Amino acid sequence: MLIASFPSDGVVTVNRVVLKDGYSVDDLQERVALLCENVKTYHSETGFIGGFVALNSGQVSNEGSTVGQAVASPLAGREALIVTVWRSFAEHEQSHRSPTFQPLFRALLDLCENGNEELAYQMLWQGSAYSAAEAAAARAAKARHAL
Repeated sequence: MLIASFPSDGVVTVNRVVLKDGYSVDDLQERVALLCENVKTYHSETGFIGGFVALNSGQVSNEGSTVGQAVASPLAGREALIVTVWRSFAEHEQSHRSPTFQPLFRALLDLCENGNEELAYQMLWQGSAYSAAEAAAARAAKARHAL
């Protein structure tokens, strides 16, 4: 499991941020760091489980994409995903009503070209890589039992 304490009925939220002209990744990192520290400090006991922020690297997988053969994403270095994991959607929503959260959230929105839409997802699967021994055992089992 990637997040051992993630409940089977938990929620994953995703914010997509596209930086306005004139703002840098440093601006984004500073505002997100303040926001994430706030969530960890005030909501770790009220539903927050974890999260991460990922920046569009510009690389496009031509092996995993079926929509042409792009060589680079035009949003490289300007688009980020803020992904958080919660015990419940209600607890997530309550965190956003927090008076300590709102000013930090508005400051983040100031640099967003795309406004903000935060979508909530139900986890269907999560997992981590096998160890070398587990991978070898899995391959051996498939060789013995595969149809």
